[in-house]
Amino acid sequence: MGKRFFLFLLTNILVMTTIVIVWSLITKYTGISGSFENGGPGLGIEYGSLMVFSLLVGFSGAFISLAMSRWMAKKMMKVKVLDPDGQLTAYERAVVEKVHRFSRAAGLTHMPEVGIYQSAEVNAFATGPSKKRSLVAVSSGLLNVMDDAAVEGVIAHEVAHVANGDMVTMTLLQGVVNTFVVFFSRIAAILASRLVRSEMQGIVRFAAIIIFQILFSILGSLVVSAYSRHREFHADRGGADLAGRDKMAHALRSLRSYVDRAKLNDNTDDSAIQTMKINGKGGMMRLFSTHPDLDERIARLEQR
Repeated sequence: MGKRFFLFLLTNILVMTTIVIVWSLITKYTGISGSFENGGPGLGIEYGSLMVFSLLVGFSGAFISLAMSRWMAKKMMKVKVLDPDGQLTAYERAVVEKVHRFSRAAGLTHMPEVGIYQSAEVNAFATGPSKKRSLVAVSSGLLNVMDDAAVEGVIAHEVAHVANGDMVTMTLLQGVVNTFVVFFSRIAAILASRLVRSEMQGIVRFAAIIIFQILFSILGSLVVSAYSRHREFHADRGGADLAGRDKMAHALRSLRSYVDRAKLNDNTDDSAIQTMKINGKGGMMRLFSTHPDLDERIARLEQR
């Protein structure tokens, strides 16, 4: 889910920032009031209008990101989509068969697109705007390193993300977070612009909106990351229901073993497996992790 989360979050921030820049340019050159100030008592801010604006921008950014998620993943990861009715190698057909088998077991009526992308990283992800338009992709590195039982556990985990509708629920949460990001970044920018001379207020406010929005988006990602970690446990349970608890636990142990081997080899460039180095983050950086600690995931799965 880490790869999917990163692409979604990046697209969301870019879309939101673009919307705000376009809105700022429209208000600047058309004379439309976009300051949300009324000159009244207190801070003199039109909170109602600002909240409506924030809701529109926030959820627009989230849902546009969701709509683009599958397309973005294919382009950025250079995913080769496997046509189940086309000419496939035995290696490729086995991946398609696993995804479709678990999808049927999960009750999905529309089979996800299945893809492989060429990368040394040991990773897989699921994405898409809905259960009917989803994508499950695995890296060539994962298929080359893991045995068949571990691959089944990983694929079952990703199918569980699709069956659980995690992308949609994450989008709704991201929309709420976006709304507060836009709302508070505008208030902070208004206050910052009042600290400079009147002739500089427009420029300062424009720059402050962008800066505060990016900063608050990063802070908001803490909430979304926490949700992502919570959903990983659910996907582990779903993967265990589909593939069997032994295979799901074996997949997690294989991931842990691979990460540990890479960390022990000081001469290895392990940048390709950063998404799997869940145990490598310490201190405050754990708050930004999209996955829980692998040992904790294994322990919870075994205690179930």
